Amino acid sequence: MSHHYSGPNFGFPRGDARLDFTDLYAFPKLGDASKSILIMDAHPSATVNPPGTTTTEPFAPEALYELKIDTNGDAVAEIAYRVRFSSSKGGAQTATLRRVEGAEANGTGDGGQIIVEGAPVSMGREAHVTQAGDYRFFAGWRSDPFFFDVAGALNNLQFTGEDFFTDKNVCAIVLELPNSALGAKEVGLWARTLVQASGSWVQADRGARPSQTPFLAGEQNAAYLAGEPADDARFVAVFAHALEHAGGYQPDQATRVAETLLPDLLRYDSTRPASFPDNGRALADDVSDVFLAILTNGNVTKDKVGPHIDLLDEFPYLGPPHA
Repeated sequence: MSHHYSGPNFGFPRGDARLDFTDLYAFPKLGDASKSILIMDAHPSATVNPPGTTTTEPFAPEALYELKIDTNGDAVAEIAYRVRFSSSKGGAQTATLRRVEGAEANGTGDGGQIIVEGAPVSMGREAHVTQAGDYRFFAGWRSDPFFFDVAGALNNLQFTGEDFFTDKNVCAIVLELPNSALGAKEVGLWARTLVQASGSWVQADRGARPSQTPFLAGEQNAAYLAGEPADDARFVAVFAHALEHAGGYQPDQATRVAETLLPDLLRYDSTRPASFPDNGRALADDVSDVFLAILTNGNVTKDKVGPHIDLLDEFPYLGPPHA
């Protein structure tokens, strides 16, 4: 189910829902071809096992939330946008957005050129948007745009069209930026969360394409979440084995399909319309149907669920959070 609950046993990385990366979107700004929209969602509002709710604090102050950009096709970041959040004070948080380039973008740390500082984090239905030059920035609770029949997936892919996420929330980081800031015509994007351990930053979760983690279990899952796209070739055999089992692929065919899924990058060309899996990802793209067709070798192609009707036509594009 996308990257929701990417920790072990439908849990969260390091047991912290605030560190759980869920979805990445990239699409041209409607009405202004010179700009793009990047959205990193994290912190699902609900748990599956056991059923319940997560913490009301949107983002972890001790964590780092990053958008990574590969501009030359080597699956290594040449640009990164980093977001840190303040400790909650009276239920409120603020955000600071930084940009880094070159070797620093491929490393770990919370430094960089400040783009936005002290931006208010939205706790309720009102969207607090911060403008800084050519950038616009939003962070806070919103309606989760992801749509999928989770119960059907857990019932041997017997789908009824019941959308688990229709009334769920997520914490979103939304960035509007000039296409020139992306650095190339086509880039590779991914997102990650990090926490400090023993004085250094440790990666807790990462991802780009939706629904990659179902291919992995146990130690392989932990290694994947802690890894880098440039090293993803080591997981081809694991992905291929899962495809053989779930979709009845022949071994050589399974390997070829697995190689199309790795490295885990979202390819995006700002000069073309967004449409997953060909270019970026729009909020209404039915990525679950794409995933099901791959996983089952075309035997199951739909979960009977469609996009949410609360999406907005303007920044920050995600609907207000549910009560």
